[in-house]
Amino acid sequence: MTRWFAIPLWQRVVAGLVLGVILAFAWPTGAAHFQFVGDLFVRAIRMLVAPIVLVTIAAGITSLADPKQLGSLGARTIGLFAATTAIAVSVGMLVASVIRPGVGAPLGTTAPHALGAPVTPYDQLIGIVPLNIVDALAKGDMLALIFVAILFGVGVVLTGEPGKPFAALLQSLSAVLLRVVGIVMEATPFGVLTLIWVAVAANGANVFVHVGWLALAVVAGSLIQMLVVHSLILRFVAKLPVLPFFRGIVDALVVAFSTASSGATLPVAMHVAGDNLGVARPVYSTVLPLGASIGKDGTAMYVGLLSMFALQAFGVPLTPQVYATVLLTGALAAFGTAPMPSASLFMLAAVLSAVGVSPEQTALVVGFVLPFDRLLDMTRTVPSASANLTVATTVARWEGQLDEAVYRAPDQR
Repeated sequence: MTRWFAIPLWQRVVAGLVLGVILAFAWPTGAAHFQFVGDLFVRAIRMLVAPIVLVTIAAGITSLADPKQLGSLGARTIGLFAATTAIAVSVGMLVASVIRPGVGAPLGTTAPHALGAPVTPYDQLIGIVPLNIVDALAKGDMLALIFVAILFGVGVVLTGEPGKPFAALLQSLSAVLLRVVGIVMEATPFGVLTLIWVAVAANGANVFVHVGWLALAVVAGSLIQMLVVHSLILRFVAKLPVLPFFRGIVDALVVAFSTASSGATLPVAMHVAGDNLGVARPVYSTVLPLGASIGKDGTAMYVGLLSMFALQAFGVPLTPQVYATVLLTGALAAFGTAPMPSASLFMLAAVLSAVGVSPEQTALVVGFVLPFDRLLDMTRTVPSASANLTVATTVARWEGQLDEAVYRAPDQR
């Protein structure tokens, strides 16, 4: 056991991922027998997401103690997320325009898959304020929990001396939750192994053939968003070296890939932000839970890409007005996407309807993509995790809340 724990976690996780792929091809029928391990791992992580969002955001705000600093941190965080999301939609549209994966796509032979009516912006806005806090916690309603956490955190700060006992309780709860996260993270190699084993065994090698051009576009868009956009932000906005950042977030990226959920990645992201990147707890406990709900670079990139894929497949003329509409509605839809697997497909109807694609045509697109969406979703969740940590690191740098010695130290990895 001592030798096992002496191995860096990211190396154990990558080994589990590779072994999972090997087992998927060598013994595909065995995946069903061990699927429960991956399911338990995901359930354990998702169990922690709602309480972490509620407690750590409130604790992070109370630890700031200065309303002016809170306003600065909030404005910078939301501004950066808005910028990266808009750029991500543009990247998806650009990649789709170059690769053109939708041209000649055989949508006519696809079984349609209706998504139902898209959630309106009004419903999304009203839903931010929950009728019942306990119900929002039970349902894992991220935007509602963020609203409640911010409200309580600001209330504690403005209360002053009488609010200090409650602030101390929040800090204690936050510390306990993060310790529990560390315990759950030790199961990550086994969870990743079984999740990858099941995913690849279910789809086989054919998944890389049937939607090859679309998969290539998703991979290209994800890499551009991470290695170009996020790297430029770190290098020229935060003025930090890029290599230590990507070396420090490997654990979070692997968990994001294996779970295909920004929400499930949140506990691991908070761990690496503090231990590997040197981001102070008041910053990462505020920025990362917020990013789990609105920091959706991968989703934004995919919505832009898949919208162009659909327009190419149906032969819709791509005018400047169409591009502008997809960009705007795609960014707004990404902000309202739930942090769960395949959630971006449910936002596609809102984007396509804005450019004149009928619900019946949207159902054909979803029916074409859905059988392969799990692996595509795993890929596009990675840039979302990278974006959240990029924003947290940049904001921490701006606020003077980044320990550069930890950020640059290779032995912290």
